[in-house]
Amino acid sequence: MASFTKQDVFEYHSKPRAGKIEVVATKPLRNQRDLSLAYSPGVAEAVLEIDRNPLAAYELTTKSNLVAVISNGSAILGLGNLGPLASKPVMEGKGVLFKRFADIDVFDIEINATTAEEIITVVRALAPTFGGINLEDIKSPECFEIETRLRQELDIPVFHDDQHGTAIISGAALLNACEVVGKKLEDLKVVISGAGAGAVATAEFYVKLGVTRENITMTDLYGVVYEGRPEDMNEYKGAFAKGKQPGTLRDVIEGADMFLGLSAGGVLKPELLKLMARDPIVFALANPTPEIMPELAMEARPDALVATGRSDFPNQVNNVLGFPFIFRGALDVYARQINEEMKMAASRALAALAHEDVPDSVLSAYGLHALGYGREYLIPKPFDSRVLMWVAPAVAEAAMKSGVARREIDLNQYREELISRQGTGQIIRNRIISKAKNGPRKRVVYAEGEEPKVIRAAALVQDEGLAKPILLGRKDRIEQQIKDLGLRFTPMPDIIDPYDNAWRDRYLMPLHEMRARRGVTVSRARALLRDRNYFGPMMLKLGDADAFLSGITYEYPDVVRPALQLFHTRKSAARASGVYIVIVKGRTYLFTDATVNIDPDAETLSEIAILASDFARTLEIEPKVAMLSFSNFGSTPHPLSVKVRDAVERVRSKRPDIVIDGEMQADVAVVPELIESRYSFSRVSDANVLVFPDLASANVAYKLLGRLGGAETIGPILLGLGAPIHVLQAGDDVDAIVAMTAVAVMDAQSRDEQSAGK
Repeated sequence: MASFTKQDVFEYHSKPRAGKIEVVATKPLRNQRDLSLAYSPGVAEAVLEIDRNPLAAYELTTKSNLVAVISNGSAILGLGNLGPLASKPVMEGKGVLFKRFADIDVFDIEINATTAEEIITVVRALAPTFGGINLEDIKSPECFEIETRLRQELDIPVFHDDQHGTAIISGAALLNACEVVGKKLEDLKVVISGAGAGAVATAEFYVKLGVTRENITMTDLYGVVYEGRPEDMNEYKGAFAKGKQPGTLRDVIEGADMFLGLSAGGVLKPELLKLMARDPIVFALANPTPEIMPELAMEARPDALVATGRSDFPNQVNNVLGFPFIFRGALDVYARQINEEMKMAASRALAALAHEDVPDSVLSAYGLHALGYGREYLIPKPFDSRVLMWVAPAVAEAAMKSGVARREIDLNQYREELISRQGTGQIIRNRIISKAKNGPRKRVVYAEGEEPKVIRAAALVQDEGLAKPILLGRKDRIEQQIKDLGLRFTPMPDIIDPYDNAWRDRYLMPLHEMRARRGVTVSRARALLRDRNYFGPMMLKLGDADAFLSGITYEYPDVVRPALQLFHTRKSAARASGVYIVIVKGRTYLFTDATVNIDPDAETLSEIAILASDFARTLEIEPKVAMLSFSNFGSTPHPLSVKVRDAVERVRSKRPDIVIDGEMQADVAVVPELIESRYSFSRVSDANVLVFPDLASANVAYKLLGRLGGAETIGPILLGLGAPIHVLQAGDDVDAIVAMTAVAVMDAQSRDEQSAGK
């Protein structure tokens, strides 16, 4: 478990302000007009529209993105009945999770009500405010009646997470566990320790998945749940009563295929585990101490598949994998309820996602070097951002198909909307990838084909139909890496060994002829071809590939120098330059040149500006170019500021279609109020393409923003080069490599279009 003290908890909850959530206005209130729109008299129009059409509330108010997290504090975590006030930190925490993982707003509501009827009355009265109700920490058996009644009486989703969350998440893990060990759900003998709300709901969910009800045995503090038992019985437990005789966990565990623990720490002793069938599935979900610690379980039964509720062990069954994304899908189709079809869709989507390659961001969050589907990875990790993209659409689709949705949506468009909830950087990446996928498929060569990150990226590239990957490296090593990583290439990628004499002989004489007058003899050419940054570009030269990527293990000049030697610049460009896409505070900028031209003159600066402006349009960004300096429009005459001003005039002369101005300081370029108040004559306000006066300033700016300002960066992207060759960076993760692959594909496609145009 993560290490923290009581004081750490208190400081987290109290500083810099008390609590974990706040209300933030989403509309401006700057003047009288805004006040009239927000409140009286303008708000009356919204009131009348909702009165005429109640569904308009989803469009005109927060209802479509607002969930109530409601508790009476009668069953707080594992702490028991401590009342509504003590439950508030938990409910606020639930609100944070909703917002962080699915961008859903929450009001936490702690109610001083004890009976089922009181709670139902309160929630029913509050319901018009919300798009959904999340019931939390309400004790059994009242929680069953409360949820059932509210689902019948309200026309918005009501979801008791303590019941269904564990069921859905552990159900996904169970689907994959059975697949891993080769057992069928209908044959599974299941023993459950615990008979509360979560245990009963999970057992019912397992039955819907395919487990036979008669094969489930439930136990609790009083032993086996059986027909006619006098101690602590209710109709919900009764649905799983087994036989008519008392018994203990020891009496029923022998030969069991699965143990599900939702009870107390230490209940499953190692000697009991040894009695279970082969490859026992052990979900010990009591928190913070599981029914059996994983190390004890593996010592007793090395063939066991173990899941817990803890983050410091494999296979964490965490409800945060469910409720944010289930509500997201339900809210977005204006669902009347969360039904069984939607829960099942969520569970199956989670199970399917676990088969996919795990992103570097997830590995970093958990301090792992590798992770793949199998005994220690049955369900996704909670911090896997892809869960939103898999679960919410599955839930929305199930809602539409089952008839509880009041709004039909296009699922492809919906996925785009979900991406926007993950931030501007993801939107830009997705836009690049989508544009690349919409054109002809290209062959992309990866210089470092033996690197695990590159292989994983190539698998994604192939799986998404983005490009046809070609991996440079030794075939046996790459195939072993693919096996070790658990990747599924269908078909296997092309693997080319740059040390294979047949391939090197193919490129030897062409390279010699190209560089003979630059001192490259035949023997020198042979030596150069040992360098993959020559070998790969020669594949492009002879038509064996369409684009080339390198840089994970090379320095930037090691990639750019051979590219310029072999291809020079494009016919339309006198210079090559580099640009970074920089996303900060939801805004997208292009920073150039941060990689190639150290001290550009005015002519070079004008070329850099033109290349960056044209690239912006390929991203569907209308460029507004600012030429940066320490001077504002002649305020500080100096050869360096004059150079920038001269570059502006050169761009205007060559390309009058480009909106450009300068020289100007960086703050003036990006703050419209400064331009409007002091330099209203300027053609540029709120610039998005920033051309720096030299490499040093551009490089410093983007790196400082990335490290200190929380900016996301994509790049470096080479512009103006004579071939689709692009540079990766040593720290790039798999997502960055995929994004740069898309850039390279777009580059190759654009060259085809230009050639066809000619």
